[in-house]
Amino acid sequence: MGNVTSSVAAKFAFFPPEPPTYDVYREENGKLVLPGVTADKNMDVHLLDTKGGNKIVATFWKHPFARFTLLYSHGNAADLGQMHELFIELRAHLRVNVMSYDYSGYGASSGKPTELNTYYDIEAVYNCLKKEYGVKQEDLIVYGQSVGSGPTLHLASHLQKLRGVVLHSAILSGIRVLYPVKMTFWFDIFKNIDKIRRVSCPVLVIHVKLLIGLMESDCGNFPRKSMILYGSRVAAIATLKLIQSTLSIYANS
Repeated sequence: MGNVTSSVAAKFAFFPPEPPTYDVYREENGKLVLPGVTADKNMDVHLLDTKGGNKIVATFWKHPFARFTLLYSHGNAADLGQMHELFIELRAHLRVNVMSYDYSGYGASSGKPTELNTYYDIEAVYNCLKKEYGVKQEDLIVYGQSVGSGPTLHLASHLQKLRGVVLHSAILSGIRVLYPVKMTFWFDIFKNIDKIRRVSCPVLVIHVKLLIGLMESDCGNFPRKSMILYGSRVAAIATLKLIQSTLSIYANS
């Protein structure tokens, strides 16, 4: 029964656009590019190898005066080809670099989307940020939307010095999306409700109906201040302002 339920939960977790909304090609000079994104957008394209044996597409959107970098894990029914404008807006309004990627089996990334593969995917992207751009944990904010909360919390639970975590319409776990259970089963997927206990940096949660405010609690030696936005239809500008205010709060923390 457990394996069947886990399999059902996994099927509900991933809906890659079919066909993919973009492709990646290599120019004569060897540089990887995405159609529709010109060089003046100041964006690098990477094809990264993962521990799962797949090659995933990642894009790095550079801001000339950025202090922080945002590692963005998107929702379950989108790929990078649909998100150029969002990344440009995030970069411009927040004055941050934005690292984005497609999970295995999404867009031009090879392989199959699975829980484990998403963990391998985000680990490969994080390693790229360290090696290619010298990004330190202290200057990295990880952002996960919907199913992207899974790999985001996987990474955040292993890194103790992150600048912050943003969870946008995050899930408690795969099974809890399907059934109103209040315990964790061994066969569950994306056990976010358990992993968030190991996150030691500031957390911004965006979910459901209206702005509640700034909440404070202690998490080890680190103060946690979580901005919670409830609302099924969150305007992009409201999201930007929330993240921006959170960044300003923790800029010197």
